[in-house]
Amino acid sequence: SLGNGKSTINVLGVGSGTGEQDLKMIRILQDVHPGVLIDNEIVEPNPQHVAAYKELVNQAPDLQNVSFNWHQLTSSEYEQQVKEKGAHKKFDFIHMIQMLYRVEDILNTIKFFHSCLDHHGKLLIIILSDSSGWASLWKKYRHCLPSTDSGHYITSNGIADILKRLGIEYCIYEFLSGWDITECFIEGDPAGGRMMDFLTGTKNFLGTAPPGLRQQLQEALCQPECSSKKDGRIIFSNNLSMIVVD
Repeated sequence: SLGNGKSTINVLGVGSGTGEQDLKMIRILQDVHPGVLIDNEIVEPNPQHVAAYKELVNQAPDLQNVSFNWHQLTSSEYEQQVKEKGAHKKFDFIHMIQMLYRVEDILNTIKFFHSCLDHHGKLLIIILSDSSGWASLWKKYRHCLPSTDSGHYITSNGIADILKRLGIEYCIYEFLSGWDITECFIEGDPAGGRMMDFLTGTKNFLGTAPPGLRQQLQEALCQPECSSKKDGRIIFSNNLSMIVVD
């Protein structure tokens, strides 16, 4: 339904990283709307990510009808810039994929980007699901783990609560995902060590954590609310929620 009947579809990616997911969505739009121009704007503060995204575009031969405009800014800097100009560009599709963890004011960030939607536009938010192992881990052990960039351990229920407070209609679609973390439980396994670093947000967690905390977290990772077992392997629940906002 995005951009039906329009000669140009305006897309905004917020926190787009290196662009792989953006280009997948752009190609879907191209397939659904052949020949229609796509004006794609990107908000991404990391210069290395912006450079990698540009290189990906340069190597793609199938994006002739797509224009790209990068803003090397945080979402709050972009918001400030737009408000200073005093003119809102309206978008048919805005996506915020796995980025709200890093935002200081989640409610007002969602409120601003929702205001940037054109008539019949859609905002897509992808965030960790409350059915994920991450949600269980954060609820029980966040006091033992380093805080995220902005101190948020936000999951889909938190975003749904914000949308209800704003009076914004939405639908949630669950995307089931699993991650094999068996090596986390093999003593001295280097891949398992890196997995534990990622799960805890702590460099060399297995080498620096107090033995009691290390044991607690390893036991927690084996619990049904975090993981399942399949063919002798331990599969961590990495479920995502895709929230579509009108």
